[in-house]
Amino acid sequence: MTHLMHWRPLTAPDLPVVEAIAAIVHPDFPEDAAVFAERLALYPDGARLFELDGVAAGYVLSHPWRHGTLPALNGLLGALLEHADTFYIHDLALLNKARGTGAAAMIVGEIQRHARAAGFASMSLVAVNGSLGFWHKHGFRAQRPSTLAPELVDKLAGYEVAARLMVKALV
Repeated sequence: MTHLMHWRPLTAPDLPVVEAIAAIVHPDFPEDAAVFAERLALYPDGARLFELDGVAAGYVLSHPWRHGTLPALNGLLGALLEHADTFYIHDLALLNKARGTGAAAMIVGEIQRHARAAGFASMSLVAVNGSLGFWHKHGFRAQRPSTLAPELVDKLAGYEVAARLMVKALV
């Protein structure tokens, strides 16, 4: 069966569906509605909604950030950091019905092209929910906890024990 699918810019009226998808996909990582709204407001170019047969089935939130630092889970940023040098993928979530469609690979490629065009030397993210293999397949590499600053290790532990900071060089 052929599905109609595409990623489109995320808008403020989409935020309730983003919250609903997040609650399904990431029940162990709850975030307040204000976190989603702020990420969209601070960097709309990094926010996309995935539609499968005309129905929202996933989203991505991403923004410029500074390598070697992490936003806290369920924390407001206040503003984007000056001198950002990495493009941070805050969240990529797809409902089960959207998995296996190629949607994730499509958006990872789109984000990478955006980050490279914007001049970022790297992309980074925190892998959770057993996603390490997916991100590794897309060129991201887990950073060894022993090489990270203690405050970064503490922030990662706030996600889950298996959480890993992953980085992909773009240059």
